[in-house]
Amino acid sequence: MITLSHLEKYIMKHKIKKINVGIIGVGRISLHHINCIISEKSFFLSAICDLDNSKLNKFVKKYKTKGYLNYREMLSKHKEINLVIIATPSGMHYEHAKEIILRYKKNLIIEKPLTLKVSQAKELFRLSNKNKLKIFPVFQNRYNLAVRRVKKSITSGEIGKIRIVNVRVRWCRQQKYYDMSPWRGTYSHDGGALTNQGIHHIDLLRYLFGEVDYVNCQMKTIGSKIQVEDTIVATFGFKNGGVGTLEITTAARPIDYEASISLLGSKGMVQIGGIAVNKLEIFTPKQNDIKKFSESFKRNYYGFGHKYLYKSISDYFFKKKEFLISYNDCIKTLQLLHCFYNSAEQNKKIYFKNSRDSKKLGVKNEKISKLYRFREK
Repeated sequence: MITLSHLEKYIMKHKIKKINVGIIGVGRISLHHINCIISEKSFFLSAICDLDNSKLNKFVKKYKTKGYLNYREMLSKHKEINLVIIATPSGMHYEHAKEIILRYKKNLIIEKPLTLKVSQAKELFRLSNKNKLKIFPVFQNRYNLAVRRVKKSITSGEIGKIRIVNVRVRWCRQQKYYDMSPWRGTYSHDGGALTNQGIHHIDLLRYLFGEVDYVNCQMKTIGSKIQVEDTIVATFGFKNGGVGTLEITTAARPIDYEASISLLGSKGMVQIGGIAVNKLEIFTPKQNDIKKFSESFKRNYYGFGHKYLYKSISDYFFKKKEFLISYNDCIKTLQLLHCFYNSAEQNKKIYFKNSRDSKKLGVKNEKISKLYRFREK
């Protein structure tokens, strides 16, 4: 059952037809958010904010919107904003989100990962509930057509019992990628290949195949000179009895090769591939569904998941439909992420029930935080 937030009550009382959106951080992913806002009639882009004036002005000119170097000024001048997108470095999500909830009482869309620590995510959800606000985590790949078809085949029993699952992400991130910004490649503000690139696949493990029981993981840094891991190899077991392997790396050269998830079930096999789990490559229950449930992402690295995500957010506010990703769901995905880190840090099998915040991921680094902290005027 949905408990009405302040925004929902306001929409009902004043018959509001659009949600006014503000964006904090205008990097590459923000461009995708803006395009979704423009294409979805339920949203209006009120203003954007970034510390980089040159980058900010380009977005302001292109999208004919208001731009600010400080989100406090943006939210003070645009009180109509009722939904804020946080697309700042991962290690700043918690700090920015907490202030916006407590000081400005705004609903939030927070890019992945929601926070770098499970404890931080729990606090944000607690504060949002207390203030009758909503946080929308971004796990857009759940909305991909191929993912939805495989989900249906599992829940209906079409593919049978889960036996073996395999995850492979073989992407290329050269040293220059990590050298672009001080936060990249750090435990304090980024996380490695598992957190930055692999978080969506960690989420899909749970979403598609059920809860993981244990993890046995090794992490290495072999392709770049960075603090964090760029290669992860792991085995794991599900509570339903299935087993699996995981290989995620950004040390592939010279290009991105694949991002696939496959399942051997008791009644057949399925495999989702493509650059962003967008193609149904193998589907033995119905071969004709392979083409029907595959999407081409030409010139669109992130696919169409964000578009469906925004439609789901619109339906939540205007049609009172449940949002696909619950708070508990998001917490469990973050706990599973840390379970992999726990295993690598302790060099042993870790059971999900014993997972704790990683000792490395999300460690404080004030020197970097100061670079991305919006100062009071």
